[in-house]
Amino acid sequence: MTESKPAQTRTLPKAKRAFQNAIIAWFSEHAEDYPWRRTHDPYAVLVSELMLQQTQVATVLGRRYFERWLEQFPNVNTLADASEDEVLKAWEGLGYYRRARNLQKAARVVVEQFDGRFPEKLADILALPGVGRYTAGAVVSFAFDQSVAIVDANVARVLARLFDYEGAVDLPAGQQQVWAWAEELVPGDGVRVYNSGLMELGQKICTVRQPNCRECPVFAFCATRVPEQLPVKKPRTSTVFVDEHVVFSRDEDGGILLEQETGKRREGLWKLPEASDPPTGKIVLKMQYSITHYRVTLIVHEVCDAKSRSGRRFSAAALEAIAMSSPYRKALVALLANDDFALN
Repeated sequence: MTESKPAQTRTLPKAKRAFQNAIIAWFSEHAEDYPWRRTHDPYAVLVSELMLQQTQVATVLGRRYFERWLEQFPNVNTLADASEDEVLKAWEGLGYYRRARNLQKAARVVVEQFDGRFPEKLADILALPGVGRYTAGAVVSFAFDQSVAIVDANVARVLARLFDYEGAVDLPAGQQQVWAWAEELVPGDGVRVYNSGLMELGQKICTVRQPNCRECPVFAFCATRVPEQLPVKKPRTSTVFVDEHVVFSRDEDGGILLEQETGKRREGLWKLPEASDPPTGKIVLKMQYSITHYRVTLIVHEVCDAKSRSGRRFSAAALEAIAMSSPYRKALVALLANDDFALN
C-alpha cells in the first residue's frame, strides 16, 4: 500500500458531477498554455492531435512543428493543394510519416466533400483518413465543445486508478471498459475544459511513476490503494536488434547518391541507398536508432564507384530542401562534418 495515497471517500459514478467540477476547476487554474489550446479551429486541432500521436509534447513544442505547419498550410485548402514533397518535408523529424499523408488526405476529403468547411458531426470526422475514435472525439470536444468522451494513454491510466481496474487496459476488454467509464463521466457542458483537464491530470499528477496523489484534485474519488501498480498492460514486445547497411557515395562534383524509400512507413522520403549483399566498402560510420520495437544499428559504407546504382545525386546544399527521415539526416550531417572525407 502506498502510504501517501489518501483513502477514497466518494464513489464514482455516483458523485460524477462533483468529480467533473473538480477536474474543470483544477485545469482552469493549472492548464499549460499550449499553442493548440489557443484555437477552436477544427483543422488546427486535428493537426495538433495527429502530431501528438507517438510524439512527445516537448518535441512538438521545441521545434515549433505545430506553428510552422500552420504557417505553411494555414487551412485545408492550402494543405490539399500542396505537393507530397512539401508535406513530408514539413513533417520531417516527427516520424511516422503516414500521419502526414493521412492529414493531407483528410484535407482533400474536406475540400471535395464538404466544400472546404470542416465537418462538425462526429461520424463525419471519424470517417476522415487516419482519424480514429480518440482523435475524432478530441476534434469535436476541443473545437466544437460537444459532449464526447476521449481516451488516450493518460486518460486510460487515470480511469484505471480511479476504478481500481486490474485488467489490461490495452486489450479489447480493457479498452471497452475504460471507454465505457469515460463516456459515463463526460459532462454535458464544459467538455472542452473537462477533457483537457483529464488528459493533463495524467500528464502532471497521475503520472506513470510516482503519482502525486496528495496534490490530485480528485483523490477523494480514487479507489486504488496502489496507483503505481496500475494500469496493467499486456506484455511488451521483445526488442529486436538488426543491422542496416547503407552506402555513402559522392561523385567528382560532390553529388551525394540517395534513393527514395518504398515501404509504407517512409514512402517517398530520401535515404542513403542500401548496400550490396554482402556489403562492400570501408565502414565510415555506425550509429543506432529505434523504431517501434526494433533497435537498428545503421552501418554506412563509403563506396567510390556507384555509377551503376539507381537513385539520384544531390549537392550538399540541396539536402536541406528534401524530405529525409531523421536517422539518415543525422548520418549525413555527421559524415559531411568529417574533414577526412575528400570528394570522390
